[in-house]
Amino acid sequence: MYKTFQNVEIGPGAQIGDYALIGVPPRGRKEGDLVTRIGKNALIRSHTVIYAGNHIGDNFETGHHVMVREENSISNQVSIGTLSVVEHHVTIADGVRIHSQAFVPEYTVLEEGCWLGPNCVLTNVLHPLCPKAKECVKGPIIKRGAKIGANATISPNVTVGEMAVVGSGAVVVADVPARTVVAGNPAHIIKTIDELTCPFNLIDNPYS
Repeated sequence: MYKTFQNVEIGPGAQIGDYALIGVPPRGRKEGDLVTRIGKNALIRSHTVIYAGNHIGDNFETGHHVMVREENSISNQVSIGTLSVVEHHVTIADGVRIHSQAFVPEYTVLEEGCWLGPNCVLTNVLHPLCPKAKECVKGPIIKRGAKIGANATISPNVTVGEMAVVGSGAVVVADVPARTVVAGNPAHIIKTIDELTCPFNLIDNPYS
């Protein structure tokens, strides 16, 4: 069985796995203080924990053991993979796909249709343990249609441009222009997405 806390609204057609917790009050809040809304046709798999104050659209889907902290804005058709963590005050637009074991910190913005590969890590603190660290917490902005490869790391306050591709294992420390491909540590531009070709000759260009 799963558990819902007070002030939780779940749309019709939801499937919720065993041991899921929905509407967990965050520290400093009482149960029911924050409204939690989840749209229709959600698929929330076992052991997922969703804190209170989340506003989540239709056709939301999680893998197993997903953590979604409080007061996020999550739009329609969003999928969050097994063992991934989404911290609080994150904005996630329509059609975003977050793969397994990804980490999305506070104050991150994920625009329409962007894609985060498995084990990628987004960060939001420029100088950890600095006395002023909490005053300048700024997550990355991943623009519409951008794709972050597996095991990539994105530094705080970085913007990854529309349709850009970040290669697997890259460490991104500066803004990535739209429609470019970056790779390496630190990441650098290696080509544009218009120069990408399919090695199996299935399509002329995967992102034309």
